Amino acid sequence: MNSISESYKTHPIHLNHIIPLDFKHVLKLPDSHTWTSLSNDYDPPINYPNADSSIPIIDLCDPNAAELIRNACEQWGVFQLTGHGIPVALLEDIEYQTRRLFSLPAEQKLRAVRSQETSTGYGVARIAEFFPKLMWSEGFSVMGSPAEHARQLWPHHHTKFCDVMEDYQKEMKRLSERIIMLMLESLGLAREDLKWLKPNKGSKQAQGLLQLNSYPVCPDPTRAMGLAPHTDSSLLTLLYQSNISGLQVLQDNSGWVTVQPLAGALVVNIGDLMHILSNGQFKTVLHRAVVNKTQHRLSIAYFYGPPRDVMVSPAMKLTDGDHPPLYRPVTWKEYLDAKAIYFNKALELIRFDAIDAKR
Repeated sequence: MNSISESYKTHPIHLNHIIPLDFKHVLKLPDSHTWTSLSNDYDPPINYPNADSSIPIIDLCDPNAAELIRNACEQWGVFQLTGHGIPVALLEDIEYQTRRLFSLPAEQKLRAVRSQETSTGYGVARIAEFFPKLMWSEGFSVMGSPAEHARQLWPHHHTKFCDVMEDYQKEMKRLSERIIMLMLESLGLAREDLKWLKPNKGSKQAQGLLQLNSYPVCPDPTRAMGLAPHTDSSLLTLLYQSNISGLQVLQDNSGWVTVQPLAGALVVNIGDLMHILSNGQFKTVLHRAVVNKTQHRLSIAYFYGPPRDVMVSPAMKLTDGDHPPLYRPVTWKEYLDAKAIYFNKALELIRFDAIDAKR
């Protein structure tokens, strides 16, 4: 990314070691969490979404699922998925264990606080450093076994939590790979076109990150932000949300659209890497989370991406003289590093036209 001008760099305030509020004991929205002066890019939740729009709902068992997924990815960048085969009992377990975690006293949750050097543990959203105000949320990140942190939370009763988190990740990985294959097929691609989907023996596997999110009851939701607008860096994200609405996606013609919870469904959204791989055919979607005054909302997100050192670029079969590649090749590690500096500008800055303009 050294070829990109520093003038594009996002300049966040420094939020190192920020600790989530003890939300249970906050009766008035503090100034640190009051979003009253935002740029046009980050309008506050007081701008209510268009109630007449709804994102596509796709049954994975539908014989036309691949075509329906392609249409949803091209037009929306997000859809709700039913018929996915994830056991209802596992969805109930993951929600129960997530609620169990966030119901702990603040001082107990802080025993598992995430450090600056790691990707796992308890803390605020990592995108918080790009905004002048804090978000009305708390999170817990998991990669693989959460045993190290879980022991800090429950020294003698962490086994069930760990089992559920590991089982859920296995199911999400399996489902992510199935959905990606349908996406590729819908574009006329095959597994052979993306060999990293099935790494050779001894090579690194694709990666996933599980993110548990809590959006507590808020005293003034019209001036607070649960999770600020952003795109995901992954290939795709699978989100299970509780039956309380809060997720909103930005749709060109409708503004912010609420993704109404659908029992047993998963929300699938396109990430930046899939946008690159599809040469811009599949839209990475800008989304945010809003909060409310009466109900505590939970969501569980699974981010799926390739091995960190594998190069991702527009698929060759999707490019020709009339459709040149829009993005330069980039590894997920390199892209994550760029996103950590340039945030939502990272994707546009690896476009060939943006690079050429700076030469």
